[in-house]
Amino acid sequence: MAAPFQPTSRYAAIEVAVYEDAEGRRSAYLRRRFVPQPESFALLTEHEVTEGDRLDNVTATHLRDAEQFWRIADANRAMRPDDLMEVGRRLRITLPAGIPGVADA
Repeated sequence: MAAPFQPTSRYAAIEVAVYEDAEGRRSAYLRRRFVPQPESFALLTEHEVTEGDRLDNVTATHLRDAEQFWRIADANRAMRPDDLMEVGRRLRITLPAGIPGVADA
């Protein structure tokens, strides 16, 4: 069976489970994804949100992939990514969870 998600997806490491009801019907679902604590991310830089910023553009600029917006959401403890785009807010741009940074780089 092929992997259900690309390796860069936030769901790539989440287990696919199967629920079977009383009639024997089976339904696949994803186990719950736990968002890592922001403190577990190594800071690369910060971005101050300005008027007209969009999260996909900020992500493309800093991470070179607009579809990785969820990494910025995770690093900034945002359940709803659009909540991050408040003018003046400083967004933490980080390495992926569990990848250590280099001290005094």
